[in-house]
Amino acid sequence: MDQTTIIWIALLMGLAAALYSSVGHGGASAYLAIMALFAIGPETMRPTALTLNLVVSAVAAVGFARLGQTNWRLLAAFAVTAVPAAFAGGLVQLPPELYRPLVGLVLIAAAIRLFWQPERMADRPVKAPSLAISLPAGAGLGLLAGLTGTGGGIFLSPLIILFGWEEARKTSGVAAAFIFLNSAAGLLGNVAGVRALPAELPILVGAVAAGALIGTWAGVWRLPRQRLLQALGLVLVIAGLKLLLQ
Repeated sequence: MDQTTIIWIALLMGLAAALYSSVGHGGASAYLAIMALFAIGPETMRPTALTLNLVVSAVAAVGFARLGQTNWRLLAAFAVTAVPAAFAGGLVQLPPELYRPLVGLVLIAAAIRLFWQPERMADRPVKAPSLAISLPAGAGLGLLAGLTGTGGGIFLSPLIILFGWEEARKTSGVAAAFIFLNSAAGLLGNVAGVRALPAELPILVGAVAAGALIGTWAGVWRLPRQRLLQALGLVLVIAGLKLLLQ
């Protein structure tokens, strides 16, 4: 990749990290979308997204935990099955003709989540889910995370709020820690893919780390965050359709 391309990718990923970390997410779906738009190969996309996700979710998880906004019991109810499933998913090397449409569908689903923000439904009594619900749900989200190179949090957080399993301000803490664990497990499962990491990775890591610090520290509540996230959702749709139509 030429220097101009790297600068654009780093800027876009840094912005995505700031937006996603402000709500406890790692941003893997955005990183995948950005890489898809710049025609980066599938063998590089998954380990790169997981690595960047690990950095951003670690910053967000620590930030939310320090504020007491992490429900550790709820996290454990999903993570106990999600982490081994993410490791198993990371072991699977999907051929490009399967990986591209799968990631394309994940990106479009993530975009729907950004357009429709169920935080508005947060004013309801909190009731923890039963293990009969959380264990299989965690396994499914973990497997999807490992297969695609995402953390699964962008799907977990709307589920938590939609079904009233936790209040909105603590959902971000759960999602951040959930993403960190899944990303670490998926990367360990896909350790062979580490050889495909781009030489420019340190630049990308620096960009998303800076974005994560900004997003976690101050959030983006001073900005029209809903509109920014919806614009990001449009990027996900474009990239998802590009992958599906390739």
